Amino acid sequence: MAITYRTGNDIGIDAVIELYRASTLGERRPVDDRARITAMLKNADLVVTAWDGDLPVGIARAITDHVYCTYLSDLAVRVSHQRQGIGKELIELVRKAAPDALLILLSAPKAVDYYPHIGLTRHPSAWILGPEDPLC
Repeated sequence: MAITYRTGNDIGIDAVIELYRASTLGERRPVDDRARITAMLKNADLVVTAWDGDLPVGIARAITDHVYCTYLSDLAVRVSHQRQGIGKELIELVRKAAPDALLILLSAPKAVDYYPHIGLTRHPSAWILGPEDPLC
C-alpha cells in the first residue's frame, strides 16, 4: 500500500504514543504522561503524519513562525517502515509548509548520521537550557 501524508494535529493521542514507542522516539519523550503528550501535540504549530492505510507510521511535529525559523521538535518513523524515505518526505513537507523559514532540529544520538545523508548541515554551536536547569 502507498504511504499517504496528512497535515494537522487531529491524530489521536493513543496513536501518537504508540507511534513514538514503535519508532524508538518514546525513549526520549514523556510517553507515560498523557497530559504532556496531549499538550505537545495540541500546541504544535505544524504536524505532518505519514500513514500506511489506517496505521500511522511517521510524524513530524514542529513549532514555527513560518517566516524565520521552524523547530522540528519530533521526527519519528515506525521501525518497521524506516529506510523507505518517509522521514525525508516528512521533513520536505514541513519545509514546504514554511518555505521561508530555517529548519532547525536537535538530533537523537542514533540519528546523527542520518541527517547529513538527506542534506542537512550540522551547526557548530547550539545552546540549550532545559526546565530542570537552575535558570528556568
